[in-house]
Amino acid sequence: MTERARIRRGAQPRHPRAPTVARRGAAAANARAKKVTGRALAISPLPAEQLKAWLYKLAALIVALAIVAVAFALHLPQFAGTQLGELAGKAGFAVKRVEIQGIHHMDRLPVYSVALDQNSTAMPLVDLREIRNKLLQYGWVADARVSRRLPDTLLVDIVERQPSAIWQYQGKLNLIDKDGVVLQAVDPQAMPDLPIVIGPGANLHATSLAALMDAAPRLKPMVAGASWVGDRRWDIRFNTGETLALPEGDQAARDAYAKFDRLDEAGTRLLGQGFVHFDMRLPGKTVVRVSQEPGHEITDPAAAAPHPTPPAPAGTDAI
Repeated sequence: MTERARIRRGAQPRHPRAPTVARRGAAAANARAKKVTGRALAISPLPAEQLKAWLYKLAALIVALAIVAVAFALHLPQFAGTQLGELAGKAGFAVKRVEIQGIHHMDRLPVYSVALDQNSTAMPLVDLREIRNKLLQYGWVADARVSRRLPDTLLVDIVERQPSAIWQYQGKLNLIDKDGVVLQAVDPQAMPDLPIVIGPGANLHATSLAALMDAAPRLKPMVAGASWVGDRRWDIRFNTGETLALPEGDQAARDAYAKFDRLDEAGTRLLGQGFVHFDMRLPGKTVVRVSQEPGHEITDPAAAAPHPTPPAPAGTDAI
């Protein structure tokens, strides 16, 4: 059966003819754009050269949109669609600029590199989803939005993670956010003013540490760091030199930390008094140690009897 007979019976023409139809559609759009340009030049009060430059951009936009519309209407194969995209790029719709928004800490260079790492700079062929997925591989990037602004600009809007602590492990220092995501390495000579968490997996428990700190906001400025001990509990280090051992379990740790805050605030004054170590791992008990001497239990003033507490024997650390 001949090709003409197949077409009469409603068969679809083969794809090799589709680019020809697309070119005809683009040519028609180009002719219409030139006609509009000529009319505008005749009636516009603007200088001819300025108006021409503006109208040529408008004409290129009309042609590019026509090409894309024809490609979608004909369901062209990938090769033909790529060719049409390249035609749009040659008409002026190619990436020349990248505008980045939302960056405050992250280096901008990797964002530029990812945005411009394309097989083609023609605007219709730039893969926005691929750019976003690559950007999400960077620790600083919590989210990213990528869009086109015709004729030649890519817009990249970054949502950054916020640094909350420094993670020290195996001799390395890394900046992390509240969820423990590693953001970047930290220079020991330029340490940011953030608490240090130490130990394997300590970064993965940064969220529970943040909740622990919220249980006693008054103590936050006094905390120098925290160690995740035995993958089960926290030791808190204060900038006055003391260490506080907390019990296992998030709720038990928060209760103990709040109690320690109450002890320090209620006239007992535990911090900055020459003590070395506080241990609150035993329920209902707080033990304090000075230097290498044995520890001594202290009582919570809020839980004490109303009668005055007798003075501690000379030479002991009981409070």
